[in-house]
Amino acid sequence: MGTLRKSAVAVSLLAVLATTTPSAAATFDGDWNVQIASSNVACLSGASVSIGISNGQVASNSAAVTASGRVAEAGAIRVTLASGLKRAVGSGTLTGTSGSGTWRAALCSGTWTAQRM
Repeated sequence: MGTLRKSAVAVSLLAVLATTTPSAAATFDGDWNVQIASSNVACLSGASVSIGISNGQVASNSAAVTASGRVAEAGAIRVTLASGLKRAVGSGTLTGTSGSGTWRAALCSGTWTAQRM
């Protein structure tokens, strides 16, 4: 009986978490313009990527770049961008209308800033 009770509590907790996380992360839903910078002259700098966030899930708004990732309720974001064989991973923080963080790829790294569109 103890195992059944523990299972019921675990299922109840998961149900509560599943219903609260998307609405909190939805605060950041919408289209965002991300500017990429690097201090290494051999790396891409000055590029701009458009991403969309829906229920805390990151997706690309362009066929040229695939974006995936997640935004937590407090605005912490982790995202992966891919284009062909190139791939970069970024993390940082979003606020109501802007955000910033760092990114890294195989041979390059840098910073990013974002503005809600």
